[in-house]
Amino acid sequence: MAVRDTGAEQKIKDSAKKMFFSEGKLHATTQDIADAAGVNRTLLNYYFRTREILFETVFKEAMQEMGVKLDSVFLSKTPFYEKIEMFIDVFTAEITAYPYREIFLITEIHRQDVKHLNTGPGHSQIFKTFFVEVQSAIDGGILRASTTPLNFTMNLFSIMAYPVIMEPLYRNMFDLNAEQFAENLKTRKAEILDMLFK
Repeated sequence: MAVRDTGAEQKIKDSAKKMFFSEGKLHATTQDIADAAGVNRTLLNYYFRTREILFETVFKEAMQEMGVKLDSVFLSKTPFYEKIEMFIDVFTAEITAYPYREIFLITEIHRQDVKHLNTGPGHSQIFKTFFVEVQSAIDGGILRASTTPLNFTMNLFSIMAYPVIMEPLYRNMFDLNAEQFAENLKTRKAEILDMLFK
């Protein structure tokens, strides 16, 4: 039985992830990905029989990687305000590196059952624990009394992801180049914190 060349397999996955999630090449073919990875298509097909299998593999891995990073923030013993600052930093870094991943996530959510998108067992428990912290922040007057843990958390994700998802439209509407838009994203942290906290 042939020994798998895990180095080649990883190069293929890394190239696919870059093309799909960083560059937004939604229709990249297996040949495009093989060329970018520096391997022949036969080898790519050995590891991943179809483009769909490759896409699903790198998508799940990318979501798991992000889930691990975000979970480490949510589970940290950091004070609540600093925890949200950490979350914004981690989420911004991830979405800047992989701006098209959110678009793929939306597509997958609408295409099929979302259960396979979970980043691991116990993930819902992590959010239940986080909700307790949010409620404590509401009760302590740190957050607006009119919000709920669920709405606070959805708002937190939304105000981080939506501008990146809508970047092409916003750049056109506001006549911004890529550098100007990226610079604006960097300045949003203070504004987001100001919106969420009293």
